[in-house]
Amino acid sequence: MPNNQKYALITGATSGIGYELAKLFAQDQYNLVIVARNQEELDETASQLSHQSGIEVITIAKDLFRKEAPLEVYEEVKARGIQVNVLVNDAGQGQYGEFIENDLNRELDIIQLNIVAYVVLTKCFLKDMVARNEGKILNVSSIAGEVPGPLQAVYHATKAFVTSFTEAIRNEVKDTQVTITALLPGATETDFFNKADMEDAKLVREGNLGDPAKVAKDGYEALMSGKDKVVSGLLNKVQVAISNVIPDNIVAENMRKQMEPSDKSSTEK
Repeated sequence: MPNNQKYALITGATSGIGYELAKLFAQDQYNLVIVARNQEELDETASQLSHQSGIEVITIAKDLFRKEAPLEVYEEVKARGIQVNVLVNDAGQGQYGEFIENDLNRELDIIQLNIVAYVVLTKCFLKDMVARNEGKILNVSSIAGEVPGPLQAVYHATKAFVTSFTEAIRNEVKDTQVTITALLPGATETDFFNKADMEDAKLVREGNLGDPAKVAKDGYEALMSGKDKVVSGLLNKVQVAISNVIPDNIVAENMRKQMEPSDKSSTEK
């Protein structure tokens, strides 16, 4: 099938890593189905991508915090007669603060977005891909899933799920022509930290945040090569390697120090 007849569906495609991935697919002449909550932002993104690359961009405005939304996305795609050749699960959020103090409903929303939406969309589209013996899935996880995350306990746990889930189902379909890849970026310069209310964290204010375009390129190349997992960035690879040999309680304490409010934030206020 020529690339210009192929479709990639991307959640969280209006900003950050998702947007950069959408640009890469568009450059390779994939038509796009982009999913996000805000129709105005979807329309703006669609206009940019179609103008730059001459591809078809279909928008689906769905709030993936809603339990029914992922299945509604799949049903809308099927109703339009679109065959999704590549699924990119990118949409995700976190919440900063002590677990006992954070809002429970907000954390349940994050579990819905970061885990349930991934599972539902993957289940639906993977069945179709296996049936025709063709397709690719990219699940955007995080190196956060490789380490305990004090002050971001739920987010880190959701990403641990995504990585484990991706590795397991990849094994289940290993005898097909379908490949499933996990992308593990580190802290990246996106709107994530604003949404998570953690802009004052030392990791954000003093850390070396990754370039979302570079992260997307690493993920895209790994996906197209059929790799099982890619950690984006040399320093992130080192951090993951070190965390595998240091006791978890020490890793957690080191992560806590990175997550705590920066001294700069208190002096600037």
